[in-house]
Amino acid sequence: MAVNLPPPDPAALHPVPGVELGVAMAGIRKAERKDLLVMRFAPGTTVAGVFTQNRFCAAPVVLAKRHLRKDVQALVVNTGNANAGTGAPGLERALQVCDALASHLGCEADQILPFSTGVIMEPLPVERIVAALPRALLHQDDWLSAAEAIMTTDTVPKAYSRKVRLSRGMAVVTGIAKGAGMIRPDMATMLAFLATDARVPARGLQSLLERVAERSFNCVTVDGDTSTNDSLILAATGHGPAASSGRDLLKLEVAVGEVARHLAQAIVRDGEGATKFVTIQVERGRNAEECRRVAYAVAHSPLVKTAFFASDPNLGRILAAVGNSGVRGLDTAKIDLYIDAVRVAHQGARDPAYREEQGVAAMKKPEFTVRAALNRGKAQATVWTCDFSFDYVKINAEYRT
Repeated sequence: MAVNLPPPDPAALHPVPGVELGVAMAGIRKAERKDLLVMRFAPGTTVAGVFTQNRFCAAPVVLAKRHLRKDVQALVVNTGNANAGTGAPGLERALQVCDALASHLGCEADQILPFSTGVIMEPLPVERIVAALPRALLHQDDWLSAAEAIMTTDTVPKAYSRKVRLSRGMAVVTGIAKGAGMIRPDMATMLAFLATDARVPARGLQSLLERVAERSFNCVTVDGDTSTNDSLILAATGHGPAASSGRDLLKLEVAVGEVARHLAQAIVRDGEGATKFVTIQVERGRNAEECRRVAYAVAHSPLVKTAFFASDPNLGRILAAVGNSGVRGLDTAKIDLYIDAVRVAHQGARDPAYREEQGVAAMKKPEFTVRAALNRGKAQATVWTCDFSFDYVKINAEYRT
């Protein structure tokens, strides 16, 4: 069960002028399940993308990167099969999907961005996808169904909307995401698709998206594994107000960032088997990079994450993870550690005023913060993670059965 993550309210998901959505059941892995999404963009839409850093990137990622240089008309997403580790036949199958959708929409195959998620090293059942494409009837406002259609081990669909007033009118930002496991930074098995009706030049949109990704999707981890298929797309249709000034672009970036951060945190809240949502905050470091290294050392430690699940304030595990971060010259005698407002360690040792029951009480909550002060500078970084429960092992042990 997701941690404090209710299903999105359809009434709170704003349509984006210039975007049409279509959902179908293709039976890719399971019958009678939404598993195919088509998102069509109005002519003139600019599209930006950020993709996995995994060298074993999937066939659809290879094509999407290539096609992103063109005038993108639509994207197509299937769940149930990742089309990764499939070699040249995988590329051919992904291109067949692009060909079929392009024929259906009246555009060229290289104007389609393909995306896949699911089991790795299995051939993509392209015939089922092609057969289902005509059933993906396009509508403007069915963002909840779109979010449902890209789920795999997710227990809750992930979607969020914001409106932002620019100098020439109100703009909309709406996004959907999927992901629950194989999640870590450098994009995380995560797919996310955001759209706005604001008018933004392509170059400005790409740099905006890269900055947003660094502060949202690249600040989450469930299990430390980077997927082969991670992709983040932002489309700006231009059917709303132009972001024509630096102030407008900044306001739009804040709104896109809020949507992205909400979706990124939703992925952690719905982490496979998660029972706790944990913020790891590292402050007073020399630079943000070393703060982030320390935060991820804590967030990736299986010993720390199982202690989170047990509500066990095993301080030695946390301090050991900090010391194992690889930060050069780190003086452990200066480090203070907090669980929520409770200072549990001072100057690298157990705080004399700390009592075990204080730590237990803080960690029993479904959400809490672990804060480490390095006391060697002014920089800080924040990472969001979750615990490891019995269900995480069960879900992943049974993933293909």
